[in-house]
Amino acid sequence: MSTLLQTRSDDTASPLNEDALRTALRVIRRDGATDRFAPAKIAAAMTKAFLAVEGRSAAGSPRVHDLVAALTQAVVAAVERRAGRDHVVHIEDIQDQVELALMRGGHHKVARAYVLYREERALDRQAQEAAAPAPVFHLASPDGTRRPIDLSTLARRIEDACKDLSGADAGQILSGAMANLYDGMSVDELADAPILAARSLVETDPDYAYASARLLLTKLAGRVSAALGVKGAAPDLYSVEGLSAYLRHGVSAGLIDPELLAFDLPRLAAALRPERDRNFQLLGLQTLYDRYLLQADGRHIEMPQTFFMRVAMGLARQEVDREGSAIAFYDLLSSFRFMASTPTLFNAGTPRPQLSSCFLTTIGDDLSDIFKSIRDNALLAKYSGGLGNDWTNVRGLGAHIRGTNGKSQGVVPFLKVANDTAIAVNQGGKRKGAVCAYLESWHIDIEAFLDLRKNTGDDRRRTHDMNTANWVPDLFMQRMEADESWTLFSPDEVPELHDSYGPAFKTVYEAAEARAERGELRVHRKVRAVDLWRRMLTMLFETGHPWITFKDACNIRSPQRHVGTIHSSNLCTEITLNTSGDEVAVCNLGSVNLAAHVSADGGLDEERLAQTVRVAMRMLDNVIDINFYTIPEARRSNLAHRPVGLGLMGFQDALHIQRIPYASEAAVTFADTSMEAIAYHAIAASSALAAERGRYPSFEGSLWSQGILPPDSLALLAEARGTVLPVGGTRDWDSLRETVRRQGMRNSNCMAIAPTATISNICGVSQSIEPTYQNLFVKANMSGDFTVANPYLVRDLKERGLWDAVMISDLKYYDGALAPLDRVDGELKALYATAFEIDSQWLLAAAARRQTWLDQAQSLNLYLADPSGRALDTLYRTAWKLGLKTTYYLRTRSASHVEKSTLDVSDGRLNAVPVAVRACAIDEPDCEACQ
Repeated sequence: MSTLLQTRSDDTASPLNEDALRTALRVIRRDGATDRFAPAKIAAAMTKAFLAVEGRSAAGSPRVHDLVAALTQAVVAAVERRAGRDHVVHIEDIQDQVELALMRGGHHKVARAYVLYREERALDRQAQEAAAPAPVFHLASPDGTRRPIDLSTLARRIEDACKDLSGADAGQILSGAMANLYDGMSVDELADAPILAARSLVETDPDYAYASARLLLTKLAGRVSAALGVKGAAPDLYSVEGLSAYLRHGVSAGLIDPELLAFDLPRLAAALRPERDRNFQLLGLQTLYDRYLLQADGRHIEMPQTFFMRVAMGLARQEVDREGSAIAFYDLLSSFRFMASTPTLFNAGTPRPQLSSCFLTTIGDDLSDIFKSIRDNALLAKYSGGLGNDWTNVRGLGAHIRGTNGKSQGVVPFLKVANDTAIAVNQGGKRKGAVCAYLESWHIDIEAFLDLRKNTGDDRRRTHDMNTANWVPDLFMQRMEADESWTLFSPDEVPELHDSYGPAFKTVYEAAEARAERGELRVHRKVRAVDLWRRMLTMLFETGHPWITFKDACNIRSPQRHVGTIHSSNLCTEITLNTSGDEVAVCNLGSVNLAAHVSADGGLDEERLAQTVRVAMRMLDNVIDINFYTIPEARRSNLAHRPVGLGLMGFQDALHIQRIPYASEAAVTFADTSMEAIAYHAIAASSALAAERGRYPSFEGSLWSQGILPPDSLALLAEARGTVLPVGGTRDWDSLRETVRRQGMRNSNCMAIAPTATISNICGVSQSIEPTYQNLFVKANMSGDFTVANPYLVRDLKERGLWDAVMISDLKYYDGALAPLDRVDGELKALYATAFEIDSQWLLAAAARRQTWLDQAQSLNLYLADPSGRALDTLYRTAWKLGLKTTYYLRTRSASHVEKSTLDVSDGRLNAVPVAVRACAIDEPDCEACQ
């Protein structure tokens, strides 16, 4: 070792000179003590690894000397960056950086030797700990009494959590839990110890996500048992007595509708499936634990299965056989085949069941209308609604105000008020208040609107928390492509533009331009269309807003175009419903878990899907009648049109199950056939409900009443544009078309694909239609940070003997991507390509196929690894030409990346996980307002 620290004869100073590498860092050892950071120890460990691979001849090799010197310098620099101002670093953190340095240098065999050495040392420490006499720890009760911790009970609890999980080692969890014990800890701290231990191991195997969830379930059962006064474990809480005690307690606390006590509780209790609690992963159960399960005075009173039953009962309260319906609804929810949206899960079965997800409003051009709309925003957001506001009616900057003979300040100051209202009303702390403002591209304030999310400029004209979206007519896109001019107007002078679309919009727009040329309009400005388009794309890249949505595609294909105009989408760009001064559009959402309806050998399970969709549509239709409406305009609209939005999630999981790469024609075909199947069954289910319950009131005159179904409406858009948009189809649409004509429809709209940001976590599947973000990463939400490992990839790597510590480190270093790894074959690289490795044209192709069958829209995120002006231009022009109605976030890879490491120590919040690498140009989490 001493030779490595000497100055070589041909160097004036060795890179490993101890004085040069000495730092002020202190190292936390495994026993908690601290010591001085010694770079020489790093060099020694690396040298041993090289010797293990290359033999003793490497000991005096100048090549090895220089390699070790350079690698040690790199490790020291990385460690110093990680230590930050505290100048303290954990020993495991240092060893992680050694692994990464070896792999970055391409020394994979040496890295493997180093990893094996670490594992051997870890096993030695475990053996020593096992041989040592077990310490005695005590629990401290709030009343001051103490009792010994029963370690055998702890071990049995961990063994039970690992049952049927081949990838979870109960011994490792127990060892980690023991390390977190101390004398005098509380009952909750004891319950947390094994959860922390299992959670820290998730990156090594996804099965630990299930084990940690089961350990959390034990903690939850203890809390609920104490709160309800029901003795025993989880099964006792699912008995008739347990269900009855829960409902009575919830009613007395004002949390549950007293009507639920009138149900046949023995029949419902017999239908509960306690074993389904074991299907949760930690992210899903922790989310329920923190935000969904009812609490009275800070104490949980609800278990997962009683939670699902409460939601099901709340949705079945008006059914004739309400117990039978509740059981059917419960079975769908608890099996994760379908999940209702977050507002429904929050509020079903409660005294104020605000169950709807999305609300769309049009703001009038009058001061009283504007502030009424802001008040409405607050009331709708209070009970978990996500908002989309159409601001196009509001006159622009410089427009004349007749009442004061002054000039308008435009739309921006009012948007600032709406932004601050969304912050103030945060849905009871469960979710952030969220709103999206829409403005049409001809509005005189459009350029100021584009700047709203910038971090520079006058902060009084910025809305840092509000989402924004462009509402773009086809005429603008056509003029942009032809490099022609575009005229901006104030809506008070050209009100006819707001309600017009398609060829009619072109007529009134050109008439407005002629009036401007004649000097008949006070406020107008001519710009080059392509310059405005480029600015839209520039702001989208720089700030993530405004999103690009297409007015004509939404309106021309709308089943409800006979009763009004769609002026905006919603917070997440999947809802396309009419709004006006006296109608606030409402949509009621839920999503089919596509992964639960496919198999590796049989593809889509048609019978199972049909049954799921049929029950789900009944649930969604019930929402409309049960719903608690906070403003009359929402109730009026929802009862007149009865729209629902059945979507999907787990699309990427479904592809993995079938071993289909996302970037493939097979994936595009599956997007087509799966969405066609959902649409076919959803329309059939709504028509069957119409036969049973009656048509929705505004059915006559709709596209439905004319026998024009969603795939037929694509021809209407193509005709308006003078283009051709292909329609496929594999089902008997002719028969369904005749059925709809004869029976009618119960719902004006049936389908919309929402982001499912939270409910997909509950079900443990990929969000919505999203590709895999990374194969190993950290997901952050309001419940904390969670390690996410792709279980399908882990399974395949295990089968090939490639799942080891080096692979884990590689995935962390390469942001969860397999492409840079030589030892992984091309089949796996294609199958598990991540979002930034997939050309976004594949996302557009799949989305266009889905859009054929949708009567509303889809939340479509687009990913660009190497964004450029040309790439953005091509992407969004293609989206428009393919007939997409809307797009959502643009995700671009960040210019720099944070260090990746593994933390084996806890931060006290159950967050012992790898450091996340943010891969978005925008600093905003996934939208959770819809689902």
